[in-house]
Amino acid sequence: MARIARTRVEFQGEATDRNVVLLGRQPSLWPQEAALDVVGTSIQRVDGRQVVTGRARYSSDVRPPGMLYGRILRSPFPHARIVHIDASRAELLPGVRAVVTPNNIPAVQWRDGRMILGNLLTFVGDEVAAVAADDQETAEDALSLIDVRYDELAFVLDPEDALRPDAPRVHPMGNLVGGEPRVYRRGDLQAGWSEAEVSVDETFQTQASLPAPMETHGSVALWDGQDLTIWDSTQGVFAIRAEAAEVLGLPLNRVRIIAEHVGGAFGGKQQLGKHTILAAILSRMSGRPVQISLARWEESLAAGHRHATRQRIRLGARRDGTLTAMELHCIVPVGYHGRALPVEGPVQEVYRCPNVLTEVHAVRTNDGPAGPSRGSGHAEGSFALECAMDILAERLGMDPLDLRLKNYAERDPVTGREYSSKRLRDAYLLAAERIGWSSRNPRAGEAAEEAPLATRKRGIGMATQIWSGGGGPPAYAVVRLNPDGSTDVITGVQEVGSGVATALVQIAAEALGVPPSTVRVILGDTRDAPFGPTSASSQTLSSVGPAVRSAAEDVREQLLELAAPIMGTPKEKLHIRNGFVHSRNAPAKRRAIAELLGAFDGAMLIGLGSREPNPDGYALRTFGAQFAEVEVDQGTGRVHLLRLVAVHDCGRVINPALVESQMVGGIVQGIGYALTEERKIDPGTGRPLNPDLEEYLIPTSMDVPEIDARAVNQPDPHGNSLGANGISDAPIIPTAPAIANAVYNAIGVPVTRIPLEPSRAIGRRPIP
Repeated sequence: MARIARTRVEFQGEATDRNVVLLGRQPSLWPQEAALDVVGTSIQRVDGRQVVTGRARYSSDVRPPGMLYGRILRSPFPHARIVHIDASRAELLPGVRAVVTPNNIPAVQWRDGRMILGNLLTFVGDEVAAVAADDQETAEDALSLIDVRYDELAFVLDPEDALRPDAPRVHPMGNLVGGEPRVYRRGDLQAGWSEAEVSVDETFQTQASLPAPMETHGSVALWDGQDLTIWDSTQGVFAIRAEAAEVLGLPLNRVRIIAEHVGGAFGGKQQLGKHTILAAILSRMSGRPVQISLARWEESLAAGHRHATRQRIRLGARRDGTLTAMELHCIVPVGYHGRALPVEGPVQEVYRCPNVLTEVHAVRTNDGPAGPSRGSGHAEGSFALECAMDILAERLGMDPLDLRLKNYAERDPVTGREYSSKRLRDAYLLAAERIGWSSRNPRAGEAAEEAPLATRKRGIGMATQIWSGGGGPPAYAVVRLNPDGSTDVITGVQEVGSGVATALVQIAAEALGVPPSTVRVILGDTRDAPFGPTSASSQTLSSVGPAVRSAAEDVREQLLELAAPIMGTPKEKLHIRNGFVHSRNAPAKRRAIAELLGAFDGAMLIGLGSREPNPDGYALRTFGAQFAEVEVDQGTGRVHLLRLVAVHDCGRVINPALVESQMVGGIVQGIGYALTEERKIDPGTGRPLNPDLEEYLIPTSMDVPEIDARAVNQPDPHGNSLGANGISDAPIIPTAPAIANAVYNAIGVPVTRIPLEPSRAIGRRPIP
């Protein structure tokens, strides 16, 4: 029976209250001491063989019969108006089947109120026209035959320049998004500053960076009468279905989204892209399926990037290290239609401080859209806050870890709520022990006594992570127990590479009492699956996992009801393990599931499950600590990363190998964010200077040091029925500040800007 509940869910720093519909039973938490058979073990990934043998099918692998190849003509200017466009020569080229321009596009509006293709272009890479042809070479040739004349307009790329009164107007509503900064206050800031005996006032800069998934954005669109099927590289099949249906004016049941496998996303594939809608329009015009897959340079321009930040942080503390005031003023360039993510989250949430002010200015510029990227906002904000904390510790003459423990928040500083679970202290202490924190040079920049003239100086630094990861409803699952004892789990989520399909197999097998080898997960398709959330903000497992358990336990109860009269044993005396129904009174008396269902011709048991509401009165968060050890060459300024130790608290671990994999992957991305990755734009033209993976430097295996990654692995007793929270975003958040603080410890110069190029590691004086 369906029930309605109201709950609070947080997604990428924004908390919303929702009315949700609940289905099926709502299980209680698996007891911590329970002897679980499958959950907590590192079973092999169920899709591993497909991926490593090349049999996994991604959107770029889809080839419906008669498929055409689509390409997009993009603006060469950061701000321009189309004064003339003529596609007649392109339309006459043999092999071209459809051309769309602002002159002939259907009346389809985009999310910012403009047309999908319009005459006003607001960044290099903005969409001008699109073609569909028999092959990619013909499509490229057709683009070159489209005659376009532009009126170049004044543009602005620097966010501080964009805020000046005489700046070029980027957007009709003004360059400051919303017209006002995003402001948060608590306590009495003036009183906090009057109590401060030691302070820090420093400005930090983080760069624009790219999610850089190995599989770029891409879609294949196919019309069958009034029904539209889209194979899409996406983090959210149901989110894309809703957006596509709205943009195209279709009922939801006329749009089907499929994402069989996704070759990485890292936050950048949450929203519907124009390439998807252009593929659908070209498909309808041509009467044939159309594929548009972005080239790497297009991905750099138009698919979204992590925004840069300029953050001024002020910290005030008493001599004993107690924080009295914290203040953040941040400017974030978001492009024409991007958004500022929760940079202010760490300042508001990580430490216990009664007096806090945060102010974030989201500024429109003539650039591609800024959007979500792994650890959205918190990776940027944690860099500034955690580096400022180490500067404060140095001025206090205090150990940086002791300073953090001194200001440890036992409750959520923003809401005053108790945390559903918090084992950050355990993470601190374990990680400190494993890195050898006690042997760290206590004064920044002091060389070890045994090597006073060494050309390399060694340092150890640390940083803290806070993130959501608690998930929540709505999320649904269906579990089918087939007559032969095999099980199907059907969910509306997608496998973006994190291993969620494997974890869901383990949850269903544990709840139902069957071997994991007999369970199959069906996901990534909106046609037959119940609703599932977008795989972002570390919410997939913690949202859908409990729904799968709920549905599996529904099936288990049905099976026990059927088995009781057949086995002549009361239901409450029966249990299921390893595919057999056992009697507690007579252990030798057991029946295989397939044997029991065989008594009923074609019997299939179907269970429905949903994610339970989040608990009232608790703040759901994940926590972690990372410690880095570096050597800095005093002659070249090069940073040699020696070791990284990470300990994260994400509740119960379903599959240790998957969690370690997510941690290592996030840390590697964090290394790139700290040391090498930066999306560079020519300030004179607005064009990218490093739009491909030859110049945009993601870490290679030669850049990755020894990584010691582990989870606290204690169930969250309040968050959900699994006791498990998300881990995917968290590991990238503290990596850059941990490395930066290690460099500070080595050379005595605080790091205030990333990526940490060699020139930024030498030639500066220590901050007094």
